[in-house]
Amino acid sequence: MSVRRLLSAGTAALLGGLALAVPASASAPASSLAASVTTVGAGRIGASTGAVLGLVGLLVAWRALSRPDGRLGTATGSLGPLLAVAAGTAALALGALVAATAAGGLGTGNGLGGAYVALLVGLAATVLGGRALARSRRRAG
Repeated sequence: MSVRRLLSAGTAALLGGLALAVPASASAPASSLAASVTTVGAGRIGASTGAVLGLVGLLVAWRALSRPDGRLGTATGSLGPLLAVAAGTAALALGALVAATAAGGLGTGNGLGGAYVALLVGLAATVLGGRALARSRRRAG
C-alpha cells in the first residue's frame, strides 16, 4: 500500500467521522446527557484508548526518524514505520467512531474531547509514520 493511499484513507476517515459527529451531537440536549466525573463509559474508554494508541504511534514514528540505525529505525527495515502507521490509523478509526457516536457535546462526559485528541494525535502519527516509511523504502531501494 502506498503512502499516498494510506494518507488519503486516513483523511477520508477523519472527515467522515467529523461529518457524522455533527448530526449526532445535535440530536439531544446536553443537560440531560451529562455524565458524572467518576463515570467511565464506553465513549471515554474508546477515546482514551485511541489517544494512547496515537501517542504510541507518534513516539515510534519519532524514534524511527530520529534514530535510523536503531531497532525501529528506517535503516534496519520498515518495522517501526509500519507500526507507527498502523497505530495512527487505529487511533484515527477509534477517534472517528467515538466522535460519530457521542451523544451530547464537549463536557458531557461522553468522550468527545478525547475523540478529538485521538483524531489529531492519530493523524500526526500516520503522517510521521508515512514519512518514515517513505524514508525506509528510499534507503532500501
